[in-house]
Amino acid sequence: MTGWTGRLLESHAWMDSVDLIAIREKLLAALREDLGAGDITSRAVVDAEVLGVGHYAAKQGMIVCGLTVAAELARLVDPGLRFREKIPDGTRVAAGSALGEVRGSARSILALERTSLNVIQRLSGIATVTSRYVAAVVGTPAEIIDTRKTAPGLRELDKYAVRCGGGLNHRIGLFDGVLIKNNHLEFHDRIQDAIGRARRSLGGRIPVEVEVRDLEELSGAIEAGADIILLDNFTPRETARAVEVVAGRIPLESSGGITLENVAEYAAAGVDYISVGALTHSVVAADVHLRVAPQ
Repeated sequence: MTGWTGRLLESHAWMDSVDLIAIREKLLAALREDLGAGDITSRAVVDAEVLGVGHYAAKQGMIVCGLTVAAELARLVDPGLRFREKIPDGTRVAAGSALGEVRGSARSILALERTSLNVIQRLSGIATVTSRYVAAVVGTPAEIIDTRKTAPGLRELDKYAVRCGGGLNHRIGLFDGVLIKNNHLEFHDRIQDAIGRARRSLGGRIPVEVEVRDLEELSGAIEAGADIILLDNFTPRETARAVEVVAGRIPLESSGGITLENVAEYAAAGVDYISVGALTHSVVAADVHLRVAPQ
C-alpha cells in the first residue's frame, strides 16, 4: 500500500484478516452479554444430545464480512461445533447466497445464533456501504478512508470491514497517528506553532497531519511543512481551490459532510483521500439469516 496512511500504519492496518487472538476477550464479552448463565429457552425445549445444522444466507445483495469472526465465536461457544465458511470475507454476493454453515450440538448453535448474526450483519453492512463509496470515486486518484467513529470496543472489527469493502484505514486510535484538530489549535495562536511543536516533540518519527478550516490556515500548514493536510468541511469548489494552491506538494484529505451523493465531486476536485465517518458510525446492518434444523 502507498500513501501516508500506508507508511503510518503499514504494520497494523493493512492486514487482510482480523487478529482473532487480539479480540478474543471482546468476543467472549459479547457472548457473555447474550448468554449470561445460559440459554434457558433452549435448555427447556431442546434435548442436550440433539444435533443440528445451521445455514447462514444473505437476504440481500452485499459484500460479505464477519464469517471468520463467526467461526471463532462458534469455537468459543462450543469447541465441538464445526463452522464452514462458504464465501470468503470481502466477496460480493447476491440475495439468497449461502454464506456458511455450522454443525454440532443444537443447543450450542442456538446459543451462537444471535451474536454471530449481529457480527456478520454489522460488518457486512460496513463493507457494503464502503464498497459503494469506493465505486463512486473510481477513475479518480482519491481513496476512501475511515475514521475513529466506530462502535465502542469494536474498532478492530469495524476497520476490518472497511478493508473488506475496498476502503483504507486511517489511524487506529490516538496512539498511532498525529492529527492536529481544531480543538488542539485553540491552544495556539497560529497553526504553524502547533505543527512546529509537534515536530519538535516527535522528532520526525511520525507524519504530522493537521486539520484546516480555510485557505488562510491552509497556507499556514504549507508554510510549517505539514505532512498531510485535512480540509475540514470545505465545499467541492473550495476543495478544488485548495488542490490548486497545494499543487501536489502535500497529500490532501477531505472530511466533513461527505455523502454518497457528493463524494464524486470531492474526488474530482483532486484530493488524495476522502474520510467518511458514515462508513461506521451510522451503518445499516446487512440482512442475513440463520436457519437451524435437526441434523
